[in-house]
Amino acid sequence: MKQGLLRIAAFADGNSGGNPAGVVIADTHPGEEDMRRIAAEVGYSETAFAMPQGDAWRVRYFSPETEVPFCGHATIALGAALARAHGDGIFPLILNAAEITVEGQSGDAGMWAALQSPPTRSAPLPLEQLRATLALFGYGEGDLDPNIAPARIHGGADHFMLCLHSRECLAAMRYDLDAGRELMLRAGLVTILLGHAETPRLFHTRNPFASGGVYEDPATGAATAAFAGYLRDIGWPHEGSIDIVQGEDMGMRSRLHAEIPPAKDSSIRVSGRARMI
Repeated sequence: MKQGLLRIAAFADGNSGGNPAGVVIADTHPGEEDMRRIAAEVGYSETAFAMPQGDAWRVRYFSPETEVPFCGHATIALGAALARAHGDGIFPLILNAAEITVEGQSGDAGMWAALQSPPTRSAPLPLEQLRATLALFGYGEGDLDPNIAPARIHGGADHFMLCLHSRECLAAMRYDLDAGRELMLRAGLVTILLGHAETPRLFHTRNPFASGGVYEDPATGAATAAFAGYLRDIGWPHEGSIDIVQGEDMGMRSRLHAEIPPAKDSSIRVSGRARMI
């Protein structure tokens, strides 16, 4: 069953865009140092390593610099890869700190996958951390959307979230990678999600990933799940789902769809198309 490295873009916008991920499916995981080396050589924001464990798949995720507890786009890529290898279906996944599923389809219409995130939670962002995050990007409090308060959000991994009042403000995002890495590692974050609400159900987002040595991710499923859970927490009028456009300012337009059940803290279903690279 041993399979080599695959390169798959998750959350693609048709035949372009999406976030590239490495996928390694093998009888056993390589050693930890080998997984770190492979992820660095692949050079994508994450590579997923999967091996069979009973009726499920044991999965670990590595960025070029660190192991992360959960990665949404690499999970979507893995779901597409498992469907290619084993047929369409729902695949149980055992992560470092959670058990989830990914559904994968692969056929004439292309590849598609949907993950069920770990449980979500959120909390207000303390003022000191808010000020440090605004300073990192050169934003002021007047740049924030007054209807969506800054927060610390979780959907398998931790993120800060800031929503901005204009699309132009989001497009102007700039920051120093080393300073961003220091802030994110100090706060225990995987990414920072910056967003803008075009409508109550359509958002534009950007995700700096300095903690993993990556300036920006073009599609971030884990942060999308956490954000969708936060919108539920604050009673946002999502009507059961939201769509996200990400990566547009990088020239890698990506599309993510998140379904939001009513139960507090419950899993978010995040789906999108995938394409081979």
